[in-house]
Amino acid sequence: MIDKFHPLVRDWFRDRFGRPTPPQAAGWKEIARGRDTLIAAPTGSGKTLAAFLWSINQLVTHAEEAHDHTRVVYVSPLKALGNDIQKNLQEPLAEITRAGRRERLPLPDIRTAVRSGDTPAAERQRMISRPPHILITTP
Repeated sequence: MIDKFHPLVRDWFRDRFGRPTPPQAAGWKEIARGRDTLIAAPTGSGKTLAAFLWSINQLVTHAEEAHDHTRVVYVSPLKALGNDIQKNLQEPLAEITRAGRRERLPLPDIRTAVRSGDTPAAERQRMISRPPHILITTP
């Protein structure tokens, strides 16, 4: 399944992890089909990356299109978990963007943001005027 990813995403993943875990491979197959997917697997099996990598792949694949709007919404049950998710996305996004620049492929920065009930009004306004591509929110 990893061969179906954009070359930048595929190569980043292979350089970093080698091969997908079984939950990742099974999850990506269903996610790529546009199916609702539940991945139940032990801690450390790559569930978060399984959930996000196909979305990152789509953002990279369609980078030349003007997609200056939110394309991915992740609903986190806990604010702290949402913050951790955002933090954990920064490294792969930065590394894939750098790889694109090395290959002279113009990739815009893929923006993330966390929004919760206590997000300041000024920050919420910034999200409206320059929306994140990936929005992490709490109910």
